[in-house]
Amino acid sequence: MSQRNSYIQIEIKDNTAICHYTPAVDGGLPINYSELVEYLSLHGIDQYDQRLLRDTLMSTEPSTCDLGLCPDFEFSETMYVKVSLDKMKATVRFWPPSMGGRKMDAKDIIAELERRGIVYGVDQNVIMDYLNDRCYATDYVMAIGTPPIIGHDAKITYNFNTNPSLKPKHNEDGTVDYKELNTINHVEAGALLAELSPMDPGAPGMDIMGRDLPTRSVKDKRLSGGKNIRISDDGLRAYSEVTGHVTLTGDQIFVSDVYEVPADVDNSTGNITYSGNVHIKGSVRSGFVVEAEGDVIIDGVVEDARVMAGGQIIVKRGIHGMHKGSLEAVSNVIIAFIENAKVISGGYIETSSIIYSEVSAKEDVMVLDRKGYVAGGIVRAGGKIECMTVGSEMGALTRLEVGIEPAKKERYTMLQKTIQAETMKIEKIGPVVESYNDFITSGKALDDKNEQYLGKLMGELRTAKNLLQSLRTEFNQLHQELLASKHAKVVIRRDIYPGVTVTISDLSVTTKDKRSYCVFEKKTGEIIVSNL
Repeated sequence: MSQRNSYIQIEIKDNTAICHYTPAVDGGLPINYSELVEYLSLHGIDQYDQRLLRDTLMSTEPSTCDLGLCPDFEFSETMYVKVSLDKMKATVRFWPPSMGGRKMDAKDIIAELERRGIVYGVDQNVIMDYLNDRCYATDYVMAIGTPPIIGHDAKITYNFNTNPSLKPKHNEDGTVDYKELNTINHVEAGALLAELSPMDPGAPGMDIMGRDLPTRSVKDKRLSGGKNIRISDDGLRAYSEVTGHVTLTGDQIFVSDVYEVPADVDNSTGNITYSGNVHIKGSVRSGFVVEAEGDVIIDGVVEDARVMAGGQIIVKRGIHGMHKGSLEAVSNVIIAFIENAKVISGGYIETSSIIYSEVSAKEDVMVLDRKGYVAGGIVRAGGKIECMTVGSEMGALTRLEVGIEPAKKERYTMLQKTIQAETMKIEKIGPVVESYNDFITSGKALDDKNEQYLGKLMGELRTAKNLLQSLRTEFNQLHQELLASKHAKVVIRRDIYPGVTVTISDLSVTTKDKRSYCVFEKKTGEIIVSNL
């Protein structure tokens, strides 16, 4: 290389160190003074005039200076090794030997690297480059590790809407159109539904110390199809075998043609169970059951009947439940009104009114028709509840709960009761076991009957303690989730009457006065009511 950094070489003569300075060439770097001091000290040269040395190093021409007394022995070429923090690179700098000292060869360099623990990625070409043309006080990257190759998860690209979120149309006059809905994905026979990009596992690496560097773990996936799905031989593509409607349930693609009921579900049809989507052009009459693995669309009303769907439920004229009717959907529920019924949704619920009903949604509950009122009963939402009017002037008992999924809230309540019961059981058994232990400790022996009974009690106590620990762990997790629900709120777009209980996570408040256009939110450990 033409560019060279400045350096010094020591001549030892009559116990005196003489510094021979070689300046930089073609833009090379000046000597690092602290590195120079370390080099001199390493070889016992530490009684010198620093000002004289600095003046020598400022020269643009080769020059010498006397560094004073030093040990009377020659020293070999010096090699400094710097290892990066991530142990992926070793940078080496050389300083010359004294004029009578020995230069390093390839074996010496490799041995010094190994002494420093550097056993992988050593570049022999760089070593030979240095030996063929020694440039002192210059960085040589002599070892480089192999970084791991980061793989990627398998990815499935779906060619249809996997999360239908079309909501009813809100008209300018405040009404909601429950008839014009289009939330089912139509497909033709032979259509490509999904494509799989296989996972790339990547490859491990190794640092210069010879330690393995694992790549991150990746997740594998495979295309999974139910009825009417064809998977290509290489497992990378999924096609529809029929013309129908496609949905995604979990990781499984499902295509079905729609089962149509031309009129009511009643004695003429009996209960309906279908593996796809169901479209009922009439109503579901009292006492009947409709079960579908896909979506259920009902053009009429639902009486005190049961409707269950693996997808969403759409009821264009509402439900008169008479305290017996129920709707349960894995996805959304869109319905004109809910009266005296139980409705459970794994997505959101949108309706124009809720009257004396039990309504639960994993996400939001929206009651935003022109009237949009909730009167009586209980409404739960994992996200928010938004409505026009809540409660009534007659004081209908109404509860609104937000902040955690209803199913988790029920589990939370059940865990509280179970933990209390198991704690009481332990408190009852524990003293009995202690009494037996005291009896045995006193040197007395138990007869066979009492020994068997003690064994039974200790087994029950151990089981109860293990169960209690597991229950408390789950309870604490749910409790933290309950406390961390930051986006839960209740939005009132018109009026909320006295006597309505609003629960957000673990806090509750009951309205004492009528309020209008307000929002209930949890802030700084309490429920705050602010104006819209």
